[in-house]
Amino acid sequence: MEKIEHKLIPVNGLQMHVAELGEGPLVLFIHGFPELWYSWRHQMTFVAARGYHAVAPDMRGYGETTGAPLDDPSKFTIMHLVGDLIALLNAVAPNEEKVFVVGHDWGANVAWHLAMYRPDRVRALVNLSMPFTPRNPAMNAVESYQKLFGDDHYICRFQEPGDIEAEFMKVGTKEVLKNMLSFREPAPLFFPKGKGFTYSTDRAPWLTEHDLQYYVSRFENSGFTGGVNYYRALPLNWELNAPWSGAGVTVPTKFITGEFDLVYHIPGTKDFIHGGGFKKFVPLLEDVVVLEGAAHFVNQERPDEINELIYAFIKQF
Repeated sequence: MEKIEHKLIPVNGLQMHVAELGEGPLVLFIHGFPELWYSWRHQMTFVAARGYHAVAPDMRGYGETTGAPLDDPSKFTIMHLVGDLIALLNAVAPNEEKVFVVGHDWGANVAWHLAMYRPDRVRALVNLSMPFTPRNPAMNAVESYQKLFGDDHYICRFQEPGDIEAEFMKVGTKEVLKNMLSFREPAPLFFPKGKGFTYSTDRAPWLTEHDLQYYVSRFENSGFTGGVNYYRALPLNWELNAPWSGAGVTVPTKFITGEFDLVYHIPGTKDFIHGGGFKKFVPLLEDVVVLEGAAHFVNQERPDEINELIYAFIKQF
């Protein structure tokens, strides 16, 4: 880990904290919630040792990246997030027209949109956990989740500014992160108002005390509002994405998920992934891998397998 270099780069009005390692074709790693660049530590060292330039930022509102107005969720739209990454690529790889992109969870959502908006910048894409989701012309994502799971679903609970942050403060940063990062139930995640976690779990075996403390130290400093604002911007994203209704992703793609990933078990998702819908919207989808026994944070839980799967795909290009 000590070989990884850390920089602050002016990007799209932010000071973006970026971890870098290696030389060669660029591989951009995009983390999800509640994560950091650190989520990709295993993958960065692996691809860098094989001749690639690994780059993993703390995304807008996360970790040591500063400058985003946390009190304004409208500054956390998918347009802002993709814009941050285009500016980052221009800064760290000005001579590379196209790069490899790897995303997980919210990072996968950003990666899908990066590839949809700017396919000219993406050589190939590996996404984990979250499949491409076509825009529903009838309702936004928050409305969809509310209809499916009710008001206690975490995405619905995240909508009111300050509300979930106050609950997290009562629970404590370490307990919140331990429970969320260790969650491996193939079921929806609920936060009933005033009750905190409706489940309690031991720390996942892959999540060492050192790893957990790294996350805790950063989130204690930054808070959770930046990451939660991604969810608060979902209705605005739906409006902004109207011009891309019916559009898909046209870059070579590999998709990986865990057998027990909660996203994989959202009603209709398996049918979409395996029944032809996914391939319709991502026509250059070359492979779908479901790792037996793995859960949501698959890149940290099963790093060796994920490393090999990513490398086997990108080395073709």
